[in-house]
Amino acid sequence: MDMEYLRKLLQDVKNGSISVEGALGDLKKLPFEDLGFAKVDHHRNIRNGYPEVIYSEGKTVEQVQEIVKKLIERNNNIMATRADYKIYEGIKEIINDTVYYEKARIAVVKKREVLKSKKIVAVVSAGTSDIPVAEEAAITCDVMGNTVERVYDVGVAGIHRLFAKSETIMKANVLIVVAGMEGALASVVSGLVDKPVIAVPTSVGYGASFGGLSALLTMLNSCATGIGVVNIDNGFGAGCLASMINRE
Repeated sequence: MDMEYLRKLLQDVKNGSISVEGALGDLKKLPFEDLGFAKVDHHRNIRNGYPEVIYSEGKTVEQVQEIVKKLIERNNNIMATRADYKIYEGIKEIINDTVYYEKARIAVVKKREVLKSKKIVAVVSAGTSDIPVAEEAAITCDVMGNTVERVYDVGVAGIHRLFAKSETIMKANVLIVVAGMEGALASVVSGLVDKPVIAVPTSVGYGASFGGLSALLTMLNSCATGIGVVNIDNGFGAGCLASMINRE
């Protein structure tokens, strides 16, 4: 249930188009609705400013469909992360206004365009192989109402590529830096800017990268100031955090 839905419900009670008992019936479903296999959090939009997001991995198409049916009654936009094409097709069967971002593995139900903040979130990736995680962060920021600038494939192996994009990086209000291998890019970027940097280690790399652990430890041990680190491959978490910082 988003603020617009709640405002309309109260207005409908005020003008008599819905009874108090009818409105109470809707409000009884706050803060969540139990589907048996999932408890759909209708209250999250009011608490956090963003509706519940469906993490699709491990869920069946039918389970995702049932969650979408409930969310769509009270929210304008819905996002399903880690969604494959079957999940996307399943959501599209319910509502045609569904867009699939293949690289990000995100399906978005767009019932209403979101007003974009003028403050920029820059999503920076070290290598092309890091782009799927970077895109998860970028699409999350976009859906949550941010202006996003992408700066991809600018890792430390060719640092001049990063410096060539310094103007874009400097004008950002928040930066998300996505890197695998040794994960050094977050420290470099943080040393160049006076804005918060959200570092995202990825599982990209050879054996000694230990599935992203090497990049994670580098980012946690950075001597540069102003870096916060999220979990390995967690582009969604970085996008949410950047959005919260950006709306202040």
